[in-house]
Amino acid sequence: MNHGLDPAVLIGVAVMLVAAKLAGEVFERVRQPAVLGELLAGVLLGNLVIFGFTRIEPLKTSETIAALAELGVIILLFEVGLESDLRQMMEVGWSSLLVAFLGVVAPFLLGWMVSAYFLPDAATLTHIFIGATLCATSVGITARVFRDLGKLATREARIILGAAVIDDVLGLLILAVVSGAIQAAAVGGTLSAFDVGWIAAKSIAFLIASIAIGHSLIPRLLRGAGRLETRGVLLTLAISFCLFLAWAAAEVGLAPIVGAFAAGLILDEVHFKPTGGRVERDLHDLLQPVSTVLVPIFFVLMGLKVDLRLFARVDILGFAAALTVAAIVGKQICALGVVERDVNRLAIGLGMIPRGEVGLIFAGIGASLMLPLTNGAREPVVNAATFGAIVIMVIITTLITPLALKWSLEKKSSDKRKGKGKE
Repeated sequence: MNHGLDPAVLIGVAVMLVAAKLAGEVFERVRQPAVLGELLAGVLLGNLVIFGFTRIEPLKTSETIAALAELGVIILLFEVGLESDLRQMMEVGWSSLLVAFLGVVAPFLLGWMVSAYFLPDAATLTHIFIGATLCATSVGITARVFRDLGKLATREARIILGAAVIDDVLGLLILAVVSGAIQAAAVGGTLSAFDVGWIAAKSIAFLIASIAIGHSLIPRLLRGAGRLETRGVLLTLAISFCLFLAWAAAEVGLAPIVGAFAAGLILDEVHFKPTGGRVERDLHDLLQPVSTVLVPIFFVLMGLKVDLRLFARVDILGFAAALTVAAIVGKQICALGVVERDVNRLAIGLGMIPRGEVGLIFAGIGASLMLPLTNGAREPVVNAATFGAIVIMVIITTLITPLALKWSLEKKSSDKRKGKGKE
């Protein structure tokens, strides 16, 4: 008799959430992003099999947990969109655009070259995809460092945050093109230059159209939700809109996260103004309980897929180290794009380093996309060994950024004080 949901999934999700929160708390206490704790909690749980404990293994392939994790990613990109200020991004102008452009092109090419060197037998699309995972910048980690130091309003912070948002958009566009090429290869086809251009144009058109229509229409509709007495109306409508755009993105051949990100950009200024004297609530605050539960499932699942036994192989550790160097050097090159004087270019290069959640999202998508082999079999674009190397790169770039960025900003302030003292 079928009782519906497998009880193993219920206890599995409970264990994943508790482990994520405990590990996240440890990392928060040492002033590191909780997301790293959630990721490492997954790594620890997933490798208990080394000690003969196999009860966690079914969670790695559970379709239910994979679906919850995908919902978590969609909510996460919705949040990233909500935190991204389009107007501020446009105000910082050429510096942000040039920093963003160089911050995508340089890591992309370096990642491609590193992959081609370490994985000579892999398909070209695999090299391109690994290059794409190095493109994005984690906005949240850098923003937190600037906020902690009270420097969120500085020119450097605005250039970095503007460029990081543009990086995410460009990274999503690259992801759309590469995913399209992989899906074409999976059915025996290839993408022409026209096809690549068409996917890119479609992606840009989708973002522009959804933002243009949404900005004029959706906030007005949601502000009117304050007249409704039903509890949670704004949150429900906002998430429904996010899911609708995620579905629309998938329908036009893009990753659902592109739609979720666009939904966040559209709703970034929506406040809920309830009637009857109740307190005004920001949409981001309302979304917190949902993301607090769903998002960690994604990061723990990503950690579960990391097999520590692979790191006994020197070649994989070498690949991880080379990817990390490419990720760091690629973002230092972007500091050359700063056109203004008296701006801390070193801080801008360092602030663009962390890949955080976006790099993991790309790697997770790569692990789910399949490429055909000559013998008729299929293999994931990002296999287990490569996935582990990407996770190491994400962890290192995320850990070193707060320390390096604080040092750079404090050094600049100290140099300015010394300069004034000499005068």
